Amino acid sequence: MKTEGRNAVIELLKTGKNIDKILLEKGAQGSVSLIFAEARKRNIRVQFVDKRALDKESESKRHQGVIAFTTDYEYFDIEDIIAAKKSEKGGFIVLCDGIEDVHNLGSIIRVAECAGVDGVIIPKSGSASVTESVIRISAGAAEHMKVAKVPNLNQAIETLQKNGYWVYALEAGGEDIYAENFDGNVALVVGGEDSGVKRLTKEKCDKVLSLPLQGKVNSLNASVALGIAAYEVLRKRL
Repeated sequence: MKTEGRNAVIELLKTGKNIDKILLEKGAQGSVSLIFAEARKRNIRVQFVDKRALDKESESKRHQGVIAFTTDYEYFDIEDIIAAKKSEKGGFIVLCDGIEDVHNLGSIIRVAECAGVDGVIIPKSGSASVTESVIRISAGAAEHMKVAKVPNLNQAIETLQKNGYWVYALEAGGEDIYAENFDGNVALVVGGEDSGVKRLTKEKCDKVLSLPLQGKVNSLNASVALGIAAYEVLRKRL
């Protein structure tokens, strides 16, 4: 797997994960020197190459003079996420129902990491996976976030409920999100770009919550909606 871009590689280095090698552009300045210093400290192989070589290796075409090579992303188990509870006020998990766009998944992971979410759960089918693009779009947040890929999202919801989680679907037509207190363990389900949270998944959830919309457009981008909801959970817990 390739991690491209200065910020993404800096975040990757912070995790302590195994990095096979790093390609750096010859003559590059700024944070590239910090990446080189940290790589040397960790005995990671560094190659200085021409920009053309980086352009050839790059999939995003926005490598910023840095590409790191690692093994494929290692997913966590749902039990790992449950055990990773960061807040004394309760666990906080995000589930993605049909998020197929890598930009949305990357943004969701970035929002989740910033809001102190313990982990993100995605289904094996009908969903974007954690790729080089997702890591880059997340600005490196994917390197710090536990992501589980499960065979069945509805079964994952049942597992969370058995472990004391109150599961909320973020969808139109639900109760006012600002009236909820979010005590205890919380899981938010955010739906796909077009279909939203699927009917059967919504029925599995304990409650459906909605954001008030005052404009003529009747929906928000998935990552934007999650950002508002996640920070409302965080605000109630401060």
